[in-house]
Amino acid sequence: MEKNNASSRRWLTAVDLFAGSGSVTAALKSSHYRVLAAVDEDANACATYRLNHPGTKLFQQDIRTVGVADIRRAIASSLPLDLIVICAPCQPFSNQNRYRKNDDRFSLLLEGARLVKGLKPKTVFIENVPGLANSDKGNLLAKFMAICGQDYAFTEPLMVDAADYGVPQRRRRCLIMAAKGKSPPEIPKPNTPKDRRVTVRAAIQSLPSLRSGETDAADLLHAARKHRPIALKRLEAIPKDGGSRCDLPNELTLTCHKGQTGYPDVYGRMAWDDVAPTLTTGCTDITRGRFAHPEDDRAITNREASLLQTFPRSYKFSGMPKTISTQIGNAVPYELFRAFIPSLRQAAKQCF
Repeated sequence: MEKNNASSRRWLTAVDLFAGSGSVTAALKSSHYRVLAAVDEDANACATYRLNHPGTKLFQQDIRTVGVADIRRAIASSLPLDLIVICAPCQPFSNQNRYRKNDDRFSLLLEGARLVKGLKPKTVFIENVPGLANSDKGNLLAKFMAICGQDYAFTEPLMVDAADYGVPQRRRRCLIMAAKGKSPPEIPKPNTPKDRRVTVRAAIQSLPSLRSGETDAADLLHAARKHRPIALKRLEAIPKDGGSRCDLPNELTLTCHKGQTGYPDVYGRMAWDDVAPTLTTGCTDITRGRFAHPEDDRAITNREASLLQTFPRSYKFSGMPKTISTQIGNAVPYELFRAFIPSLRQAAKQCF
């Protein structure tokens, strides 16, 4: 039995499906889990995953092509398995996806169920957008549970805000947990009261101030986009610390925004003493949301975005700036997942 020198707790085992750049794996490794295998098909995310988790068997392929036998061979010496994490692509369930009813990625969640059925982990964790619980695609969650089998007890879909779990970001998610037996894992209470939320200031103010197009020589991930002159004029005119495009004078307001109140976060600044808005794959683009720095006239950098997603400061990223932004925006916040690990660990220990 493998033990950590600082703890007598047993190291449990996990498989990370739709692993992306590896934030869930990092959280598990920090909490006495060995992540034996992971699956993701995105080449850029996989390159980042390998940089940080070289000891995990990574299947860089479409999950629909990964067989139970493939994973079983990779982890055979470590069975039984304690946990499978399933963070399938959220776009099919997002209200912002106009084509979600015809999105063929709906079935990817059921691929996770197929692997649960074949590998029989003691516990299961699912993370997605709130729209998952309301999916009208043939009662997807019911199908998922049916495939997993009657051995598992599932929690009801739990709607959480990552800001309530130590993440400096407003990020609504749907979480579901399951365990073998008659009782599902216990749902942990939020650990960050509203008056003690981690703010943008706490997360990123210690980083060096940057101008448009400038890079911190000591940290190449902390590199500001180079904005066009007209974008800089707009940013200069938007009030510091939470201002929005609604504050722009008429001559600097985009024609498509005149007389419209929709999408007010576009060109908006984050507020120092509030949480950040939900980070997306366009989180370093001021035309995609409230992603301007609270004070500097620029969009936030990938380093700032990674800290707002609570990646460890030492985490390494591979790829061009745009692909790194995509990896960061797609990630499960490290601290959000860490908050649920004790419940999963306790449930696994009670399974025989």
